[in-house]
Amino acid sequence: MRMAIYGAGAMGTILGAYLARAGETIDLVSRNVAHVKGLREQGAHIVGKVDFIQLVSAMLPEEMNGKYDIIFLMTKQLDNKGVVTFLSEHLTDTGVICTMQNGLPELSVAEIIGENRTVGCAMAWGANMLGEGKAELTTEPSRETLSFSLGSFGTVDEDIIDEIFRVLSIMGRVTVEENFIGARWAKLLVNSAFSGLSAVLGATFGAIAKDKRSRLLAQLIMKECIDVAKHANIVIEPIQGKDVVKLLDYNNKVKQLISFMIIPIAMKKHRDLKSSMLQDLAKGRKCEIEAINGVVSAYGRKVGFQTPYNDRIVAIVGRIESGELISEWANIRLFDDLVKK
Repeated sequence: MRMAIYGAGAMGTILGAYLARAGETIDLVSRNVAHVKGLREQGAHIVGKVDFIQLVSAMLPEEMNGKYDIIFLMTKQLDNKGVVTFLSEHLTDTGVICTMQNGLPELSVAEIIGENRTVGCAMAWGANMLGEGKAELTTEPSRETLSFSLGSFGTVDEDIIDEIFRVLSIMGRVTVEENFIGARWAKLLVNSAFSGLSAVLGATFGAIAKDKRSRLLAQLIMKECIDVAKHANIVIEPIQGKDVVKLLDYNNKVKQLISFMIIPIAMKKHRDLKSSMLQDLAKGRKCEIEAINGVVSAYGRKVGFQTPYNDRIVAIVGRIESGELISEWANIRLFDDLVKK
């Protein structure tokens, strides 16, 4: 099957390099001219927890030709309608888009190409974009940590699912989820807390987990996500074999303290990660806050459950995008009124 990664930034470059190193044929597509130039001239240089260089096929969107059976979508959700409409012209009659975006992107993708051609994939590892063909893997490279959760909300051709499973298994552990929305929420609650706070505080996940004030905020945000999911009758799936609800949810002071103590241990393997939203803000670009914390807030409104912490994250990031604030640790004071309630 013919495959492409569209939006080959940090994570797409790393995935593409792993697959190409294993002998798979896959095109890496990016709008970043300098990055594509670097990939073509030097190959994909993957650093961080690993260090290798791999020759890859790289191109700009306008250089795509022919049709693909599988397109892994790894762009931001800010322009999903335009991107998916463009990609639909490059799909075979039975081709699918496997969205590897944050939040719950399957709904917007399926609106354009249909549920039977939309596959979702939640990834539980992280990376930073260094530019011009170079990307940093920030997660320990084991099969347990480099994990993928596959699923769909419609009936997708089994041969396609099998091929995606085979390909992603080259890099890490793949789980096909019957309750895929629950798997999405498992990633969403972590992203809402740590990616959201990373964008606001300008910090790594490890720094957020280490400091007691920011760790408390992360705990409260994750608790809020868990409660919204319960009210929406969504059963959150385990992450990498760990039942995050059992570990992090609480209904008394003792469980709350245990949850608080577990957080640094749970985030240890991701301590060097900075959220892609923070990287976007640092470059003066809008980020996909509405697709992460905004989704939790939207679900909260839908089920009648208040989400003050996720609402506050969205509001602060909006002020950063407008230039009123910058991503810095001092922003932690902007939560004081919530924590004191």
